[in-house]
Amino acid sequence: MHDDRSLVEGRLERALRQFLRPAQYADRVPLVLSAWHVPGEPVPVDQALQAAYEPFTAGTVWGKPWSTSWFRIEGRVPEEWAGRRVEVVIDPGFTGDGPGFQAEGLLYDAAGVPLKGIHPRNRHLTVGAPARGGEAVHLLLEAAANPAVLHGFEPTPLGDVLTAGDRPIYRFAAADLAVLDEDVWALVLDIEVLSELMHELPADGSRRHEILRALENMLDALDLHDVSGTAAAARAELTDVLSRPASASAHRISAAGHAHIDSAWLWPLRETVRKASRTFANVTALADDYPELVFACSQAQQYAWVKENQPHIWERIKKAVAEGNWAPVGSMWVESDANMPGGEALARQIVHGKRFFQEELGVETEEIWLPDSFGYTAAFPQLAKLAGVRWFLTQKLSWNQSNKMPHHTFWWEGIDGTRVFTHFPPVDTYNSEFHARELAHAERNFADKGRATRSLVPFGWGDGGGGPTREMLEKARRLRSLEGSPRVEIEKPSAFFAAAEEEYGTHAPVWSGELYLELHRATYTTQAKTKQGNRRSEHALREAELWCATAAVRDPSYAYPYDALDRLWKTVLLHQFHDILPGSSIAWVHREARDTYARVLEELEEITADAVRALGPGTPAVLNASPYGRTEVVGDRLVTVPGLGSAEVAAARSGDTVGVERLGDTIVLENAWLRVTVDRDGLLSSVQDLARGREVLCGPGNLLQLHPDHPNAWDAWDIDRHYRRRHTDLTAAESVELVESGPLRAVVRVVRAFGSSRVTQEVSLTAASRRLDIVTDIDWRESEKVLKAAFPIDVHAERSAAEIQFGHVHRPTHTNTGWDAARFEICAHRWLRVAEESYGVAVLNDSTYGHDVTRTPHADGLGTTVRLTLLRAPHSPDPETDLGTHRFTYALLPGAGVGDAVAEGLALNLPLRTAEVPPLEPLVSVDDPAVTIESVKLAEDRSGDVVVRLYESRGGRARCELAAGFPVTRTEVTDLLERPLYETAGPFTLRPFEIRTLRLRPA
Repeated sequence: MHDDRSLVEGRLERALRQFLRPAQYADRVPLVLSAWHVPGEPVPVDQALQAAYEPFTAGTVWGKPWSTSWFRIEGRVPEEWAGRRVEVVIDPGFTGDGPGFQAEGLLYDAAGVPLKGIHPRNRHLTVGAPARGGEAVHLLLEAAANPAVLHGFEPTPLGDVLTAGDRPIYRFAAADLAVLDEDVWALVLDIEVLSELMHELPADGSRRHEILRALENMLDALDLHDVSGTAAAARAELTDVLSRPASASAHRISAAGHAHIDSAWLWPLRETVRKASRTFANVTALADDYPELVFACSQAQQYAWVKENQPHIWERIKKAVAEGNWAPVGSMWVESDANMPGGEALARQIVHGKRFFQEELGVETEEIWLPDSFGYTAAFPQLAKLAGVRWFLTQKLSWNQSNKMPHHTFWWEGIDGTRVFTHFPPVDTYNSEFHARELAHAERNFADKGRATRSLVPFGWGDGGGGPTREMLEKARRLRSLEGSPRVEIEKPSAFFAAAEEEYGTHAPVWSGELYLELHRATYTTQAKTKQGNRRSEHALREAELWCATAAVRDPSYAYPYDALDRLWKTVLLHQFHDILPGSSIAWVHREARDTYARVLEELEEITADAVRALGPGTPAVLNASPYGRTEVVGDRLVTVPGLGSAEVAAARSGDTVGVERLGDTIVLENAWLRVTVDRDGLLSSVQDLARGREVLCGPGNLLQLHPDHPNAWDAWDIDRHYRRRHTDLTAAESVELVESGPLRAVVRVVRAFGSSRVTQEVSLTAASRRLDIVTDIDWRESEKVLKAAFPIDVHAERSAAEIQFGHVHRPTHTNTGWDAARFEICAHRWLRVAEESYGVAVLNDSTYGHDVTRTPHADGLGTTVRLTLLRAPHSPDPETDLGTHRFTYALLPGAGVGDAVAEGLALNLPLRTAEVPPLEPLVSVDDPAVTIESVKLAEDRSGDVVVRLYESRGGRARCELAAGFPVTRTEVTDLLERPLYETAGPFTLRPFEIRTLRLRPA
């Protein structure tokens, strides 16, 4: 029987390859081509319509990397083809690379109206179904010569238009008019569905053998030399096995069309604009032929691009939404990274996403849709609920290297106790083709069998591959109820979630805390300047909104810059996309990102300066954008300034000093809080907490360590555990010198050279501060290395606390379980703290996200080493990742409670601003230091109301009262989108890590 089966399968495979698939297009005639090669960046169709075209023949090479060519395609349907289905079929030179990673095109009619995309799995445009015969064909193809960048993670110059070269990379294969033989095409689909299913069924099962015999009978009925004439009879042999319904207990698949389009990755942002247009044109055209299609589409930014650049496609999208073929999903501006965006930025991702879908399409999205981000912050459940989101979807957890998530459908519980109903599809892909292998895997893999019966399958080619195809829709029709297969129903994701929640409800299991991805841990570090641009832009936006709101409330003539701030926020949100901020895109993307962040920061500085000028004139003062008061050295004075307010420099406090002492080869810096010893190698040999009478370190502090960094795969993405097996301590110093010696600041400069790199660090202690700053300048020239900065801290910490959005998470410092061991690289925002019962030490940073924390045995016990991951040097997809100069600061904060870490982390990231302004009472303030004000702004509806977002930041209950520095007629609690929930007055209580948005109406 086994040999018999093999013979039938071999016979079937040859028939498909040699006879059936080639016979799908029965007749062909070539179309006439002419071409115009765009000399620079892409141009709109209006310009292409006016260009001068030259004759072009199939078989000719075209397209230097990243260029655009426009092809006129002309011909006439033969009269004898009347009554048949006639299509234009185009192959501009498709390669073996996957859809979305090669040439792509968008077809226009002669008037410049976009019709549909052309992709490797979607090459056709229907001319007539049936054709009349004699129809003229006049088309315009915008073809993009996008190179395939990622080949085995080898370094390549193709990742930037500046280095990619001028050699053409494609050969135009064909542009034909062709007759689609619908009987043959349908027969191929019948065979594919059945043969794929057969291979997933038990080898000794009767259903498998029934399908095998039916396929054998089909082959007997088929004349391979007259495929077209015998296809209908061959199909009839499969009718019985295709009509047998699925069992009542079959797993239920809710299928949603999808096209995961990375907003940038192996292509620049400008190309994503076109990828979205091509795919969206495909989908709206497909819906005309398949009314059951539902296309789930996320990322409001991509809709906005299409609206701006392709109004015809935008109108078709609106029509598809109204008719139910299109489901806006995701609730976010882009599918952002879900670890590194700051709290307010993550809130704005949801605010701007949901607002776009509401205002432009009349849709209230109900889910966060993040299939491909690299782990998920435990702040998400609360943010989701505050925005009216009910559900959360991810796929990436299936990529875990070590531990398999125990559930596919569950309640996800955030740090504040909020829960959101969550699903990650057991099909383990967001680009399903409806292959039986995928559906069988979904059923076998589903972890919640016996308690739940359904899962979600997103289907369609992504990344510019064109989305769902008609072949996928045809397979879905055959799989709707087919014995041996899960049942397939195409429907909106919201329908799936509602049914799954009703079925599982409160009985679903709970996962508490972050959804940590056991992979791609280097994304916390790669492309340091992109991360620094994000961090600084987030804080610059925070400061700009604060002082603009302050100016607007105090001076009615001041025009709050709504439009500019909206645009700048959206620019920053776009660059938080999960292949930009994580550093996993090509060189072109990060080169442009650096330039963009520079422009954002320059414009925000102008906006802030204008707002501050509107607060004046006055006397020399400092302004504090942090919600916490602080005492800092400003010039030659020590200034104390309240949170969100100002203080006159003339009224500066004095008296505190920093002392300096030389003891042999060491330099000792001392203020009222700390005594810091810098040894002859420039290392911190001692940091004494004078207030608590204890040594902070249990080994040399600020020790730079260099590791080889060769991940097994995913060069820019991964840092693999084996990197720890070798390292070099960078102890040798070219120079250690005291460059500033008080009275308010003392600075030791340390210069080191290693490999081809050079680092200069200034260890700085100021009067009246418990913070020891380390300002670092590096000319980084290493290859495939990772640089760490180590602080062995003399505390016995069972766990670390790391700041995340609107709070912090605890992670074990031990490796008792595989789950613990997998967290060998972790993400923190502005601070990470390790502590014993009554004493803690925090490490702060102004732009570093990657950290690791380990136990450290030493002579007197067990300490805890905190390391910051400063820089990497992978070669793919950007062969020169991070090479160049960098400047950043990190700091040691001894004796730090969580509240101290919160306040000092904000201070490090929000430098004081000097200006001439009158005394400024804070626009708002709270009377409980556990409550942190996250943002102060004017309401988006331009009513003039002041919106304040705050949260409990220490992990306990807080009771506080908000005070306003202006008359208030009404205070409302709102959702994340500033929609009123209820009116409030007086003190209020927050649970641990609770976020609250308040809306204040000025008198």
